[in-house]
Amino acid sequence: MAEKTEFQAVFHDLKNILLSYAKKLVLKNDEANDFHVDTKFILKNKKPMYFGSVKINKNYVSFHLMPVYIFSTLIKDISPELKRRMQGQSCFNFKSIDIALFKELTELAKNGYIQYKDSGYF
Repeated sequence: MAEKTEFQAVFHDLKNILLSYAKKLVLKNDEANDFHVDTKFILKNKKPMYFGSVKINKNYVSFHLMPVYIFSTLIKDISPELKRRMQGQSCFNFKSIDIALFKELTELAKNGYIQYKDSGYF
């Protein structure tokens, strides 16, 4: 039960990173264990371009940030600690709050938002 409470705290802190962009983007999902934002840019497949999400899974909380997949240069200078949290090319997994890494993710999200904006995805 303690793990579930910890995951809720992790989810809350990670959600807050993306929440600051929700008014500028399209809020797709805002539930107790799943938060998802897209851009208003429509892709060739007629779906909106994904920006990011936070989700509570069975063993961790995942933070997805699509700009780091599209613009891989965004992650060239991330810390080794944050790099170890990466799962795939745009997902970071956490089991507990890590203030330093969350600050780094906040900066990464900001830079990703700027890259999307500069590329015309808004």
